[in-house]
Amino acid sequence: MNYEKTIEFLFSQLPAYHRIGKAAYKNDLKNTIAFDEYLGHPHRKYPAIHIGGTNGKGSVSHMIASVLMDAGYRTGLYTSPHLTDFRERIRIDGKMIPKGYVTRFIGDHSDFINSLKPSFFEMTVALAFDYFATERVDVAVIEVGLGGRLDSTNIINPVLSVITNIGHDHMDLLGDSLEKIAYEKAGIIKKGVPVVISETDTGVKEIFIKKAVEENSEIYFADALLECHLEEYSSSHGRRKYRITDRTGNIELTGETPLTGDYQAANIQGVYQACSLLGKKFNITDINIIRGIRNVVRNTSLRGRWQKIGNRPLIICDTGHNLEGLKYNLNQIKRIPRSKLRFVLGFVNEKDLDSVLSLFPAEAEYYFTKASVPRAMDEKKLMEKAHGKNLQGNSYCDVRSAVKAARDAASENDVIYIGGSTFVVADALRF
Repeated sequence: MNYEKTIEFLFSQLPAYHRIGKAAYKNDLKNTIAFDEYLGHPHRKYPAIHIGGTNGKGSVSHMIASVLMDAGYRTGLYTSPHLTDFRERIRIDGKMIPKGYVTRFIGDHSDFINSLKPSFFEMTVALAFDYFATERVDVAVIEVGLGGRLDSTNIINPVLSVITNIGHDHMDLLGDSLEKIAYEKAGIIKKGVPVVISETDTGVKEIFIKKAVEENSEIYFADALLECHLEEYSSSHGRRKYRITDRTGNIELTGETPLTGDYQAANIQGVYQACSLLGKKFNITDINIIRGIRNVVRNTSLRGRWQKIGNRPLIICDTGHNLEGLKYNLNQIKRIPRSKLRFVLGFVNEKDLDSVLSLFPAEAEYYFTKASVPRAMDEKKLMEKAHGKNLQGNSYCDVRSAVKAARDAASENDVIYIGGSTFVVADALRF
């Protein structure tokens, strides 16, 4: 089986959440544990950092990996979902897993795979852990896929856990309240392992404290200890300066980040707190942190986070897709000087449209579209819902045609925002 056939097998034969949603979700770790035992527990062969949370866990994972790389460590990075290439999920020192390794892994273990019938995510976690062990990484940064307690990545015993924040996402699987979601996220807190919470939500803070006490884990609320100040966003600059201070105003760190979204302030303070703790086990200096944050895109190829993909008109794409993430993005985009604001939007079927669409401004022009995944909401259904919220625009059968229509209609001084779903951004980045 060649690489193309292998990928076709992964996508078509294994149930994948990013394609079919809830039907692919497993509410236990039996398959993951069985696969791990079969492979000889590869995740035990290197230290790991476990990153969970509702928003920001991808950015935080990439930044911490970049810091470790700058400090000279051979660093594995596992994230999900991918945007345009499956191999984006699994990297060592920023380089994607080779096609040959993916093909050999599936071929060598095909009998076991056919017997176990793992999900797509269970398979990719096993592949990542095996690859990192085979390639003898010094450390691995592992991003939670969904939730935490029952996520396939949660078989690891990390040296540090990070939970970025709690928000309204995947409520059909994780629970219909922030308290229930926080309980699932807190499941990555392990016995004797310190945990960093990047953003404190007073409504769920006690859930994390209770879990940390049960596990005898030290807990650090980064925003109670630190504050990250970002300079005002300018679309003409490729970076934003930041300043991290302690709560008495003393400057801990200053630097620049290529991740220019407002929401990165909370992520950066979480990264700094996490790296300060990692400095007890790894040789990490403030210089490594500054350079790691500054070079994160170059080091790890992170994309889709407030990414500028066009000028005149300015075109921004961002993978933010839930209530909290979209609020940040809309507040930022409204501050950009412009003539007309245009949105290319698509969502997945399970999205609570009433809440999300209420965030968007009526004075903008809309291009409603559908990403190229089965979970994507029909563009005409989305348009009808949006018209009911006084959001005016037309529907387009794919992202390419929606973006083209927005570009063709825009003047040089307009702003186009592409988002609503990770998969819309993925489609936009393919052309």
